[in-house]
Amino acid sequence: MSQTTETATLGGGCFWCLEAVYLDVEGVTSVESGYAGGRLERPTYEQVCDGGTGHAEVVKVEFDPSRISYHEVLKIFFSIHDPTQLNRQGNDVGEQYRSVVFAHSDRQREIAFETIRELERDRVYDAPIVTEVHALDGNYWPAEAYHQRYFAQHPEQGYCAFVVAPKVAKFRAKFAGWMRPGV
Repeated sequence: MSQTTETATLGGGCFWCLEAVYLDVEGVTSVESGYAGGRLERPTYEQVCDGGTGHAEVVKVEFDPSRISYHEVLKIFFSIHDPTQLNRQGNDVGEQYRSVVFAHSDRQREIAFETIRELERDRVYDAPIVTEVHALDGNYWPAEAYHQRYFAQHPEQGYCAFVVAPKVAKFRAKFAGWMRPGV
């Protein structure tokens, strides 16, 4: 029997943070850091960081929808970054750090807007949510190999220790029931 997976492509600041969290999630089968939404084919990290390509740092999350729903994937996403900050997350500033959902289908697009409306209705944030929702349209490029599983390989690096690690700890505390066994 073949396993059916679904893909979510999400940008919420530095991709190292999102990747580190989603690697811990039960039902997630793979996570890849990359770039989406820009005007340049096969951009480099340096080009994206310069801010002129229009790309966002994103993660491509493959998951088993029989174990975790797209809505649940989005609930995690909205809890591990600040969707009220326009083109920034903390000290990371620029459109490459924007909050964005790249939908792979009309259904995903509808669920993303529904999730945003739910968060606004429940007044989860004190400011309006500025998360963009766009169709992916095939505009995704994997990041360089050294960015993949970056936090796992460099937990002592300054950004990882002071930015990524607290986000991972927050996820583990808030979503313990969704963690992969043995994490």
